[in-house]
Amino acid sequence: MQTWSSIAVPRVPGTPRPLRLFDTATGQLRPTSPGRLAKMYVCGITPYDATHMGHAATYLAFDLIHRQWLDAGHEVHYVQNVTDIDDPLLERAERDHDDWVVLGMRETALFREDMEALRVLPPRDFIGAVESIPEIVEVIAKLLASGAAYRVDDPQYPDVYFDRSYTGRFGYQSNYDDAMMAAFFGERGGDPDRPGKRDPLDALLWRAARPGEPCWESELGPGRPGWHIECSAIALNRLGFGFDVQGGGSDLAFPHHEYSAAHAEALLNEHPFARHYVHAGMIALDGEKMSKSKGNLVLVSRLRAGGVEPSAIRLALFDGHYRSDRQWTDGLLERAQARLGRWREAVSLPKGPDAEATVSRLRAHLADDLDTPKALAAVDAWVREALDRTGGDPDAGSLIRNAVDSLLGVSL
Repeated sequence: MQTWSSIAVPRVPGTPRPLRLFDTATGQLRPTSPGRLAKMYVCGITPYDATHMGHAATYLAFDLIHRQWLDAGHEVHYVQNVTDIDDPLLERAERDHDDWVVLGMRETALFREDMEALRVLPPRDFIGAVESIPEIVEVIAKLLASGAAYRVDDPQYPDVYFDRSYTGRFGYQSNYDDAMMAAFFGERGGDPDRPGKRDPLDALLWRAARPGEPCWESELGPGRPGWHIECSAIALNRLGFGFDVQGGGSDLAFPHHEYSAAHAEALLNEHPFARHYVHAGMIALDGEKMSKSKGNLVLVSRLRAGGVEPSAIRLALFDGHYRSDRQWTDGLLERAQARLGRWREAVSLPKGPDAEATVSRLRAHLADDLDTPKALAAVDAWVREALDRTGGDPDAGSLIRNAVDSLLGVSL
């Protein structure tokens, strides 16, 4: 699958800081410790609607990680999937009398346009579930052979499920107890009431073909993959086991990341799947989580069509900490637009206050679990001095411009 175009990232003088991130599995703020090659997997979209602010907030958070690693001198291998076959996509296509393939291609193309406009650095591998079916089938077959997976006793629809008890570690990534898992499983794509399962929380690996549904021939029989195994196979085959960061929105901690980790760990009898599990908070509108099902989406494409500059969208979303659940409001966007204007005015002045300390503070705040509110405040302080005509350094504006571009992805 084609990714989007990249942009040049300026090199910034000074000393980069090692990045620390909050790890959901341990509940601790820990340093990332990549080698020369930093490896990150971020779960991508199910392409049945356009990019909303919740999507944007998530991918911007991981774009910051990408940028901090580049600043520290690492090469970054970033992988992102597209779930271009799953129930929500098929349901939306049926509702709208659309072809599911065309719908998926159209929304994926719009997502790429939004990401490019937002100056999100592209993944090296942008992989669809459909193109990955042969490798997914191979993983499922191995899980069946090892006893980590089983078929339900249903001659008509012999679906394949993962035995969640197999590794003995299930639940470590999300830290949810069984009651909480049960509460979320059905809400987030699970099928706890499927007859024939060993445990209501066992997750689907391969859905046997049903009338009227797309399916693929395989050694497992005709069918299509479940959701979680898709990311296990794609990540393992491109990043290997024990990569640096697995990321996504906080609603993916369970079930999606819990199962994708368990599948991979059961396959290889190793632990953990990723060194850090990193989750971005939810974006709400009028007090409710922004989601397609609620119909309360603020879409990146519509803001862009209305003349809103993508750099202002970035600044608006960086006004809150990436792990916090927060509100999207017109006032938030207006403040970001005003901030962008002040910053551009300040860096365009012929002289400004010394910028080296500001760049150092910017790096320090971003290295501390991506503390964007403090990072923005550091730049704001420099901007106030510059607009007060304080300082006489002719290179200060250029240094701030490059640092904001490199580390925050905001074009001044």
